Amino acid sequence: MTKKRVLVGSPVYQKPEILQRFLNSLKNLNRNTVSIDYMFVDDNIDDKSKELLSSFARECSNVHIIKGNETGKYICNDETHYWNDALMLKVGNYKNKIIDYALEKNYDYLFFIDSDLVIHPNLIEHLKSLNKDIVSEIFWCSWHTGAPKLPNVWLYNGYDFYPRDLDKGLDKSEERVFREKFLKKLSVPGVYEVGGLGACTLISQKALETGVNFKPIKNITIPGEDRFFCIRAIVLGLDLFVDTHYPAYHIYRDEDLTGVNQYVEFCKAENDFKRSYKERGNKITLSMVVKNEEGRYLSTMLKSLCKHIDEAVIVDDRSTDNTVEICKEILKDIPLHIIKNEASMFSNEVSLRQKQWDETIKTNPDWILNLDADEILEDDFWGNMGSLLNDIRYDGYAFRLYDMWNDTHYREDEFWNAHDSFRTFLIRYQPDFPYKFNDIPQHCGRFPVNIFSHPTANLEYRIKHFGWATEKDRQAKKERYSILDPDAIYGVRQQYDSILDKSPTLREFII
Repeated sequence: MTKKRVLVGSPVYQKPEILQRFLNSLKNLNRNTVSIDYMFVDDNIDDKSKELLSSFARECSNVHIIKGNETGKYICNDETHYWNDALMLKVGNYKNKIIDYALEKNYDYLFFIDSDLVIHPNLIEHLKSLNKDIVSEIFWCSWHTGAPKLPNVWLYNGYDFYPRDLDKGLDKSEERVFREKFLKKLSVPGVYEVGGLGACTLISQKALETGVNFKPIKNITIPGEDRFFCIRAIVLGLDLFVDTHYPAYHIYRDEDLTGVNQYVEFCKAENDFKRSYKERGNKITLSMVVKNEEGRYLSTMLKSLCKHIDEAVIVDDRSTDNTVEICKEILKDIPLHIIKNEASMFSNEVSLRQKQWDETIKTNPDWILNLDADEILEDDFWGNMGSLLNDIRYDGYAFRLYDMWNDTHYREDEFWNAHDSFRTFLIRYQPDFPYKFNDIPQHCGRFPVNIFSHPTANLEYRIKHFGWATEKDRQAKKERYSILDPDAIYGVRQQYDSILDKSPTLREFII
């Protein structure tokens, strides 16, 4: 396989303590599918920083360094970084020199990165695999002391997360909701289209040849070379994307240096992780959260599982009915671990899911089947379960989930189409992998957020979800979301509003 040639480019004006971490990060990049060269514009005034770049060039033969003009005073302190038009123009010119070099040397990709970032070893190879012409990796920063952390990407104008000029406009509360929904989305691993980006960006040869660059646009008053780049890209027909699978670490202030080692160790654990698996004798453990499930679907659900699972871990979120007794009776023939919460944790779902995960892995499971008490996996799956669990190619299996609106029909419309995609419900537990959860209070996901890196297969076996199947259930969920997520920050407003629709489109679930 021919490796793609990538030029890593960076104008450098940096404190030596930060620059050293940045360069160490570049040394650790994986190169299984790419070859990497470097180009730095040395604009440092600190002799130690200059020597760090020179030392890096001596260690890595594929480094090209050009001298900056060292003009202009760039002030960084514990409050923020201070830019002016002259500095931004200078940096834009440096970046354009790097673009010219990448085009002259016929590189397949150019990766622009600021010299105060530390990145995951997999990052460049991962961004390349996305087949996007322009894609940035996300990082988060408090741009001013005490301010909330915000991303290096945005949607509109100079740095807006909501549209300013709609026919109807937005009031302040709507702006906040729009903003929070966008920021929440970026906390979930994925690839999302954006309106602006910078600082950690992979650019294809096609985009470079199309004419993207950092030259000022004379008739636009939005300042900043990254803005000029993004506006020009869109005008040239090139879409902009952000990836959120491998967030970079931003050393914006000296105090941020204290978190570098932890970030590097986590990246190393992910990068060095070696899959383990058993080729036979794999067991399956049910992991589940329950609360007041008596008289609903719990009995049917457990009876469909009890002859197939080997163990069960159930977190009871302070039930006040016979839920626990039902679990004990139906699962009496297998090892059963019931953990009772003294107080309900569902208002902060990520804490509940983290506890469920921690209690489950204490049992050292082979495979974890994570179902809710109103989800039933169709019987055909169990006939092939043995071969699937012993298949060494995969560490996860994803299924289609159908939102049943009654016993025989599921709902299907613009906001009710979960069955069109695959979701992971069954994973092989890897004890040495550094799992982490998506830290948001609602809709955080039932599994750790970084299982995306494990090999997963999509299966056509279906799961019936009966959580919406009666008028009573729908009314209860409508009320619950109005309390837990009143501004629809973690869910979709239109879906919440449509829960009680009188005549939804229903399809028969054909067996």
